[in-house]
Amino acid sequence: MILVDSSVWVDYFRGTDSQQTDKLGSLFGTGRILVGDLILTEVLQGFAVEHEFQTALELFKTVNLVRLGGFVLSVQAARNFQKLRTEGFIVRKTIDSLIATKCIASEFELLHNDLDFLPFEQYLGLKSVFPMTTNHW
Repeated sequence: MILVDSSVWVDYFRGTDSQQTDKLGSLFGTGRILVGDLILTEVLQGFAVEHEFQTALELFKTVNLVRLGGFVLSVQAARNFQKLRTEGFIVRKTIDSLIATKCIASEFELLHNDLDFLPFEQYLGLKSVFPMTTNHW
């Protein structure tokens, strides 16, 4: 199963051509796409035009929704944040800790285009569809 981060959804809805959006497009109809509840909120709140919001909402209804929070996962996300801090990284967004921790705990791959996930890949075993490298950008 592949959890798709908002960085890819936003690019997809904007029509941006990338290996990540191409991969997302190839996954429709396979039943392998996951969207986190908080990712869903994050993406939908970006639409200013109602018909675009509705189009996106209809597409999201065709993929599997997963919960990103909860007590156990939230505690583990905080621990992962602390571990990365001891390695010299500051996680800029709490949602990234929750997304990465959910993927690690559930053995999901993450489809993203966000360098902020690099320390999760390097130090915590996050599996990404297209792993980041320090010279990626």
